[in-house]
Amino acid sequence: MMAPEPWVWLARIRRPQGRKGEVLAEILTDFPEKFSERKQLWLTAEDESSAPRTVELINHWPHKGAMVLHFAGVDSISAAQALAGLIVAIPRSHRAPLDNGEIYIGDLIGCALIDVAGDSAAPVGEIEDVDRSAGPVALLVVRGAGGEVLVPFAESYLRHIDLEAKRVEMALPEGLLELNAPQSHSGRRPDER
Repeated sequence: MMAPEPWVWLARIRRPQGRKGEVLAEILTDFPEKFSERKQLWLTAEDESSAPRTVELINHWPHKGAMVLHFAGVDSISAAQALAGLIVAIPRSHRAPLDNGEIYIGDLIGCALIDVAGDSAAPVGEIEDVDRSAGPVALLVVRGAGGEVLVPFAESYLRHIDLEAKRVEMALPEGLLELNAPQSHSGRRPDER
């Protein structure tokens, strides 16, 4: 799911963690180490049903692949429970600077993916999400005319990114898009021949 403009999502609060108001949060950022530099954060509803509110981060630490966050004024289990489901965010203008040639994964969401491997450019679909948990290379989740397609975001395939035009050009290997095509079913069980 894409973070609404102009906010960048850093974490999603899951539940209380401890007895002094700490919360356990799912990390949504590529830079969790930046929590140590951020004292002012914002909490917002994922569905944008409420205006973001400012909170002060007083402590944080990693815990089993997630992050424990403690905000000023949140000092009980019930106060922490009230934060469950909220998104921890910062304004887009507060993002960490990137090195030359790097891109924020979230900026790819909403871009059109174009296959430029053939004689003419062919639209694949719109990038809806990025799955970073599938392996060493992130997978672009693309909604195309034939349904969902997963495309490895491999540097060797990448040809050009134009974020202003919301366009990503990749030279995809032959047959890659067909891997996700819906299969016809003959009515037989898989173990029947």
